[in-house]
Amino acid sequence: METVLIVDDHAGFRSLARRILVAEGFDVVGEVGSGVLALESARRLRPQIVLLDIQLPDLDGFEVARRLAEERLCTATVLISSRDSTAYRRRLKDSPALGFIPKGKLSGAALAELVG
Repeated sequence: METVLIVDDHAGFRSLARRILVAEGFDVVGEVGSGVLALESARRLRPQIVLLDIQLPDLDGFEVARRLAEERLCTATVLISSRDSTAYRRRLKDSPALGFIPKGKLSGAALAELVG
């Protein structure tokens, strides 16, 4: 069972994402609402996957993804946003994240497909 840290500044979305992923066989080991807390939690929890919102109140998701990769804090980072991927096309291409899932299309299958 793959472990997941959910990072999003909206508690309601974190709760929904947890329910979706747990129901589809993932082990959600934590939920946090900021980039700084994401890095601290990843260091402590060592999740396999970090599901990471792009728009956070402190560091943006691209910066958090870069730091996660630099410190090798997880096996895979997957970016999420309520915006379409076309809003981030160039930044997604340059990011160390494995991929992107629009929040409205989040599912265990979509996450599993990206992380292999």
